[in-house]
Amino acid sequence: MVLKDIQEKIIIPEGIEISLENNILKIKGPNGENQRKLLNPKIKISKKENYILLESKKPTKREKTVLNTFKAHIKNLIKGVNEKFSYSIKICSGHFPINVSLENNLLVIKNFFGEKKSRKAKILNGVEAKIKGNIINLESIDKEKVGQTASNIEQATRRCGFDRRIYQDGCWIIEKDGKKIR
Repeated sequence: MVLKDIQEKIIIPEGIEISLENNILKIKGPNGENQRKLLNPKIKISKKENYILLESKKPTKREKTVLNTFKAHIKNLIKGVNEKFSYSIKICSGHFPINVSLENNLLVIKNFFGEKKSRKAKILNGVEAKIKGNIINLESIDKEKVGQTASNIEQATRRCGFDRRIYQDGCWIIEKDGKKIR
């Protein structure tokens, strides 16, 4: 099935600079600079005066899906350099007190369920991590990096074969961009 030609406009907010070279979109804003490679032979990306134009001639459903994905990526890049993405992770310990500390680009979790060996979670480059009491705050201009870092921390305290309703110890994501999720 062939659809009509598609054109999508993304308006560039004030204070944001955008450059497009060799399918690499670079975005500068008040919080920093972010870039992403967006490449598809059937989708044309161009920068006009105050907007970015995504267009596809005689697209199929697949090209329409990819075009909408590119649109979402560009909006996330713009939002990230304008206002940072943030995650809050709660440290829950009901059986043994958990000690959490930051060392270089690792989050070290000690005494998890009384284990002698400490567990480690990687904090990706470009992500700021702060521990305040039993809350870990993560911030970054890149949505994918901050989300992956939060997932790394949550996975570091995962225990297979235990009922999560009973053994609720661990690090759990409780907030994304100020919105509670648990």
